[in-house]
Amino acid sequence: MEALIPNGTWQALSLVEKALHEKGVETEWFWIGNKPVRGCIDCRKCAETYRCAFSDDICNSLIEAILKSDGLIIGTPVYFAAPNGALCALLDRVFYAASTHGKLFIGKPAAAVASCIRSGANSAIERLNKYFTFSEMPVVSSSYWNMLFEKQPQKGVDEMGIQTMRTLGFNMAKLLTATSTQFDG
Repeated sequence: MEALIPNGTWQALSLVEKALHEKGVETEWFWIGNKPVRGCIDCRKCAETYRCAFSDDICNSLIEAILKSDGLIIGTPVYFAAPNGALCALLDRVFYAASTHGKLFIGKPAAAVASCIRSGANSAIERLNKYFTFSEMPVVSSSYWNMLFEKQPQKGVDEMGIQTMRTLGFNMAKLLTATSTQFDG
């Protein structure tokens, strides 16, 4: 009997990354893993600096990484029909600091990817896409919802999910190369 893939989110993002690499787009991972993450306390200090007042976790490092990138893909496992709670706490702070006051990510293509066992991926993707749309970031789509069902012994591999991740990578690459061509020089 086969076991579940230990991290379907990693698998989904790896498929997108492979497609990006095939099109000559470099990637960099930013993984929160099991690092402690604070929630927003609405202190509004970020209005002055466009960074979170708390510097004891990875929030400001993520803001810097996004600023240096040409595009953004955020992946999440689905536990209870939503993105991972720590991820949401982090993204609330990142996007509040960078978008509410200064629209620092405006124009950067972005996509959300979710992995799940049975259901909840659509609501997770919808929640993540709201960060992007509020920040005036073009949302990159694929041939279906950006989800991958984790491999299960009774159901096998999610072939449609695999193709969806590849198409997402190709679409992101098209947008990134079109954007760099259009706006360079």
